[in-house]
Amino acid sequence: MKKLLLGDEAIAQGALDAGLSGVYAYPGTPSTEITEFIQLSPLAKERGVHSRWSTNEKTAMEAALGMSFMGKRALVCMKHVGLNVCADPFVNSGMTGVNGGLIVLVADDPSMHSSQDEQDSRFYGKFAMLPTFEPSNQQEAYDMMAVAFDYSERQKLPVLMRVTTRMAHSRAVVQVKEEARKENDMNYNAEAKNWVLLPANARRRNDSVTAQQAVLEEDAVASVYNQYVDAADHSLGIIAIGIGFNYVCECFPTGCPYPVLKISQYPLPRKLVRRMLDECEHVLIVEEGQPFIEDIVRGVAEMPNVMGRLTGELPRTGELNPDVVKKALGMKTGDNFAPCEDVAPRPPALCQGCGHRDVYTALNQVLLEYENPRVFGDIGCYTLGFLPPYKAIHSCVDMGASITMAKGAADAGQWPSLAIIGDSTFTHSGMTGLLDAINENADITVIISDNLTTGMTGGQDSAGTNKFEAICRGLGLSEEHLHVVVPLPKNMPEITSILRQEINYHGTSVIIPRRECIQTLQRHLKQKRAQEEKK
Repeated sequence: MKKLLLGDEAIAQGALDAGLSGVYAYPGTPSTEITEFIQLSPLAKERGVHSRWSTNEKTAMEAALGMSFMGKRALVCMKHVGLNVCADPFVNSGMTGVNGGLIVLVADDPSMHSSQDEQDSRFYGKFAMLPTFEPSNQQEAYDMMAVAFDYSERQKLPVLMRVTTRMAHSRAVVQVKEEARKENDMNYNAEAKNWVLLPANARRRNDSVTAQQAVLEEDAVASVYNQYVDAADHSLGIIAIGIGFNYVCECFPTGCPYPVLKISQYPLPRKLVRRMLDECEHVLIVEEGQPFIEDIVRGVAEMPNVMGRLTGELPRTGELNPDVVKKALGMKTGDNFAPCEDVAPRPPALCQGCGHRDVYTALNQVLLEYENPRVFGDIGCYTLGFLPPYKAIHSCVDMGASITMAKGAADAGQWPSLAIIGDSTFTHSGMTGLLDAINENADITVIISDNLTTGMTGGQDSAGTNKFEAICRGLGLSEEHLHVVVPLPKNMPEITSILRQEINYHGTSVIIPRRECIQTLQRHLKQKRAQEEKK
């Protein structure tokens, strides 16, 4: 059976067809569609496959480990910066190993389309000593899921699967199985001596996993996903990794005249790399992301015959594409057209009718009354408050940093010091920072701008909806300094009055402006009308 699928959808379908029992994820572009596809899958509903969103990537990773502990197959999905959030359980999962198959799917974002950096998740795979898979096309992404789950169970290790934005968000026809593999039965085979990481157990596991690296590399050399395709002209050899192989194929539709080493499974198959270095005068390394393979191949010595991102043949930052690869190969590229000077740039903006707009309007109005106020922002739609016309925030570093940075600034003597954070981001990583602030009664004002959804990634459920007042009280916040307002122009006098009151209170206070995201509101109203029409 053939289906037209996004790379993300091919991954999701592949996981379901491989006997998946649970997906755990926090929404983050470009990985979000994997979980959404599983949530809408008839097969997943029929089997009761777990697919609810997790509060953050760390809780997702740990829950997936729990499912694996009981012998079932689990998938964890996140974007690249989410791997930072779950680094603790991810790295330690290499020490515990797995019982049921476990795949950690990470979608990297070269060119930073919706991210703070271009970090390359392959470094985490090497750091944690875990096998890593990197598909070169959508069909391979689908097929790899079954292979990776089997490999995870055979080697008793989690598998990291890395994709990039273009793989995640481009479509292709994929041949899928007619029938899905049944789920694993639950079992009690997980041994406590492996899963309880007391130093004595951890040292033994560390020795075992370290010794296992040689086996993983042998498997990579023999893998069907790592292929050495020879050719007549040995003046150049090409090492093409993941989607980079796809781009090389596009440059040579009738076949590449140079030897090509395709790599889609790690650890690096050094035996195949050595063959290319020995047989070819020059080697071009085509990899999406950072020069991970190029760094390893070049080592500490100067190797003038090895070319890539570090030597300038390929750009050091940003995405690859077929034209970029053609240029590195000295081939003629397609016509490129400069942007028309008559078209004004259109930076992203908050939606018309968005509650965040009214929050920033009130905030800017009040802060005019203070000298050198500082507003620490966070990750979400409201980050756009940095842009005109609001220009309202002074920082945005990572999920949850607004509250802790505001506290640190207040500790340094800054006043007024404010934090603005969204509802989903608050439960993801903001609660612990607020607890720190409350414990010291830090002189900060925290605004939890609650639009009742995870708006930036398309309106997924938010873990703390209708719980924020209770969470703040439970953390120890005084009822007197906890306020809920409705961000609408007609309520501006009330909102500005509360802002002044709490800024002038020299302690920790929380204001929750609450109004549903205009996009999800319109969707809900449309669904309601459709239901009424059916009656």
